[in-house]
Amino acid sequence: MQPPQHATRPRWWTELPLIALVYGAYTAGRLIVRGDESRAVDHGLSLLRIEKALHLNAEHPLNRLFTHTPALGIPADFLYASLHYLITPAVLIWLFHRRPTHYRAARGWLMTSTLLGLIGFTFLPTCPPRLLAPVYGFTDTMAQYSSYGWWGGEASAPRGMGGMTNQFAAMPSLHVGWALWCGVMLWRLGGSRLTKTAAVAYPLTITFVVMGTANHYLLDAVAGAAVMGLGLLLSKPVLRLAQRVRSRFAPASSATGAPIVSPGCETSAGERIPGQRTSSGTRAEADDSAASTAR
Repeated sequence: MQPPQHATRPRWWTELPLIALVYGAYTAGRLIVRGDESRAVDHGLSLLRIEKALHLNAEHPLNRLFTHTPALGIPADFLYASLHYLITPAVLIWLFHRRPTHYRAARGWLMTSTLLGLIGFTFLPTCPPRLLAPVYGFTDTMAQYSSYGWWGGEASAPRGMGGMTNQFAAMPSLHVGWALWCGVMLWRLGGSRLTKTAAVAYPLTITFVVMGTANHYLLDAVAGAAVMGLGLLLSKPVLRLAQRVRSRFAPASSATGAPIVSPGCETSAGERIPGQRTSSGTRAEADDSAASTAR
């Protein structure tokens, strides 16, 4: 993911509305497209059957561990409910200030992947493990430990607002996808041993957290990583398209790189505030000076 050679420093007054627009579309899409409950449950059970066929069962032991060990379950719920709102914007802000030449490519990758995740929520509504019938052996740790946090027993949303979230948006896990994006940015651009350690630890921690709290299946986490990979591939053409659109609607002087000074004008060397003298006028003054010297 190399930054374009012509990249200029991003401007916060154009970045903030863009990020707000994409995140608003993502949030609205999750609220509008809730999916049918029976269909979502079927999809969730299908994932369990696939994992069983592949001899994968990471969710049950982690969920039992978090359920029976409050010292792990309570912090895990806090991490699930808050970190993606804090770490992802923090990495974006860090890139904006410290790695501006890489910022646009990184932001484009994140936004493209997020919109791909929204497509997944729309066409594949999936019931998370915590909402399956108790016979399937999962415990909703968010509900179990809801008295310790701001979330209610319905979801990780603030207490009383669980009905305003799409609880069938389990596939893919963007918690894992966004954490993976943060990890890649910290690993590639952080430089220090501490940032490289965080780059590995953060995505792994979030992966364990989303399964242990019964919010996602293992295949949801795998799908979250796959969406980020696809988003990386698509982000380059998306950025090129955005650049063409920007060039089409930008002012002619900025789009073409044409000089602001009018044709035929020159700037005098050494002037603090450059003046404009036409080339013909300068030559005329030179001729007058030469004639005066001859006389």
